[in-house]
Amino acid sequence: QVQLVESGGGLVQAGDSLRLSCAASGGTFSGYLMGWFRQAPGQEREFVAAITWHKNEPTFYANSAKGRFAISRDNAKNTVYLQMNGLKPEDTAVYYCAAGSHRKTDPPLDKMPRYDYWGQGTQVTVSS
Repeated sequence: QVQLVESGGGLVQAGDSLRLSCAASGGTFSGYLMGWFRQAPGQEREFVAAITWHKNEPTFYANSAKGRFAISRDNAKNTVYLQMNGLKPEDTAVYYCAAGSHRKTDPPLDKMPRYDYWGQGTQVTVSS
């Protein structure tokens, strides 16, 4: 059983940066697809970014995150990060970390069922 704990959220102003962290325990971290999703009030949870377990660690981003957010992982620390720059009020949401087994090949990695484990989330609020 994998446990995920997010941290790094907070209240910032538009244009500021934040780095979210997700610490994993209870599994072989390097073998998991890791993703970040977010959920704004009254909206469905949506994909933000993902990073695979492959040697070159390909990354994938939602259109809303491209050019502003960067996902990375440190397998030695069992931690995945989401660096968020140029934050906008519409980025306000609870951000969730998720882990999915590399044995799964579907659904696509931007879909929630691809992931097996979820953290409790960390609140990010961006004021205008």
